[in-house]
Amino acid sequence: MRFASLGSGSRGNGTLVEAGATRLLVDCGFSCRETERRLARLALQPADLSAILVTHEHSDHIAGVARFSRRHGTPVWMTAGTEAVHKGGELGEWRCFHAHESFVIDGLEVHPYPVPHDAREPCQFVFTDGDRRLGLLTDAGSVSAHMVDALQGLDALFLECNHDPAMLAAGPYPPVLKQRVAGRFGHLSNAQAAELLARIDSSALQHLVAGHLSEKNNHPELAQAALARVLGCAPTDIVVAGQDEGLDWKMLN
Repeated sequence: MRFASLGSGSRGNGTLVEAGATRLLVDCGFSCRETERRLARLALQPADLSAILVTHEHSDHIAGVARFSRRHGTPVWMTAGTEAVHKGGELGEWRCFHAHESFVIDGLEVHPYPVPHDAREPCQFVFTDGDRRLGLLTDAGSVSAHMVDALQGLDALFLECNHDPAMLAAGPYPPVLKQRVAGRFGHLSNAQAAELLARIDSSALQHLVAGHLSEKNNHPELAQAALARVLGCAPTDIVVAGQDEGLDWKMLN
């Protein structure tokens, strides 16, 4: 089992999860052509994807989903709430899931879980091939007990570290946007991500990736330092998924 990122941030998101011949793309926030280019960077073609899973309808997560699915015949899994409000056009093939019910796509078992975010029916995922567990968490404004339960005992975690509160307060965003980002249904700060990490069993973690960093309200070094303090490791041991370069394949042993 392994995972990679096409890119992570406010200008587009896409995370790849692979187990054997099963390859899932979580979110597709880039144009169809750009998604194809970023897949090729990781030695993949569109036909290699088993499905696209969508966390919510915001454009940086769904912008390329409809066109990509129509062009390549890729099935798209999203909740009924997300399907009802997405504006990307007709999907090639829509398959519905419930945010509280697990399902299987070929060689991967998918465990969705709801998160507090300002979208219609937002969720995140834990994936397992039966031996290893990968957790994804971005686009959540606060930490719930259900989220903590869902992310226990992972082998890898891709974790949102969106902003540093002081940088956000002093930054260029208008007041309304600052309130949204920092609010209960916005995005996790470095400190909130560290708080979550402290509440889960991280003893089996092979990889911890900081993602969805704001380009204007955070620095990678701040996110790395916040998470490293919890794990008692060097900040450089924390990997950051960038907006432009994404993240190369990480293997779970």
